[in-house]
Amino acid sequence: MSVYIIAEAGVNHNGSLDLAKQLVRAAAECGADAVKFQTFKTEKLVTSHARKAEYQQENDASSATQAEMLKRLELGYEDFVALAQECQEYGIDFLTTCFDSESLDVICRTTAPKLLKVGSGDLTNLPFLIEHARTGVDIIISTGMATLAEVEDALAALAYGYLERDGQEPRSHRWLKDNYYTAEALTQIRDKVTILHCVTDYPAQYKDLNLHAIRQLREAFGLRVGYSDHALGMEACCAAVALGATCLEKHITLDKGMPGPDHAASASPEEFKAFVAAIRNLELALVPRVKAPSSRELSNLEVARKYLVAAQDIAEGEPFSKENLEIKRSAIGVMPNQYWDMLGKPARKAYKAGEGI
Repeated sequence: MSVYIIAEAGVNHNGSLDLAKQLVRAAAECGADAVKFQTFKTEKLVTSHARKAEYQQENDASSATQAEMLKRLELGYEDFVALAQECQEYGIDFLTTCFDSESLDVICRTTAPKLLKVGSGDLTNLPFLIEHARTGVDIIISTGMATLAEVEDALAALAYGYLERDGQEPRSHRWLKDNYYTAEALTQIRDKVTILHCVTDYPAQYKDLNLHAIRQLREAFGLRVGYSDHALGMEACCAAVALGATCLEKHITLDKGMPGPDHAASASPEEFKAFVAAIRNLELALVPRVKAPSSRELSNLEVARKYLVAAQDIAEGEPFSKENLEIKRSAIGVMPNQYWDMLGKPARKAYKAGEGI
């Protein structure tokens, strides 16, 4: 199965529907499978005093608080309907991360998404995870800043939401964990949930990426595991695919120099296109096969391998010896693994020096 590549447009539209549409087109032209946005109402997401992250302060000096910054980056619900239509026109999946219940409800009613993405910041928001699962839509969930125990909690909440859609609330956190973080429950949601390993830092440092967590998450939970990349370059994503990632998410921007919190850590369209090409090439290289020559290798076998040849003229009946045999490229002859078996045996014909035996 091909790796599912998500171009994370996020808020790199800077609050402009026109820029958001340009990001859809850029993502499609780069060969991404999906383009993802972020849907929120600022007043439902943050308090007026919530401070900005350090990277947001460094990359966006135009606002003092998260609320001020997010209000400037907010799109209307009707804009996401237009973006979903734009995605359909360009043959790319529309995804968005909903940050509040109202946004989740509106997006599901107006755009009929095939997938929902839950950001790392909501991994511990178990009531909201249950709301997501009750939509019945497949979910991709990021695990930045999380421990394995917190991922267990999140999966228990998702399992509850998928399996118990009657509107009843869990009795308690402990009850939820005991009854829905089970092998049986995880088996029942196996085709619904993809976990993304993620490091919540922008840009993330390579020494912090811990890509072996991809294997750890897969072994621990038996679900599909992908990677949400916040590092610069494409090396981490290539390594993630080699480690078994089935889904990749990477930020895209029209211009890395634009004002805004995420542009500097995003890939330009040119970089994103090269990234997609690299992943598709890597997929071809990772197709499992028995160790054996490829069809193209076979055409080079005779000229690249060495064979037994006459080191000097050899008369008919003369015994082969260390002195009259050598191993060279000759395109024809006995394989070198027969060297010891040939020693002492009489030549059945005469050979000229350099002739294949």
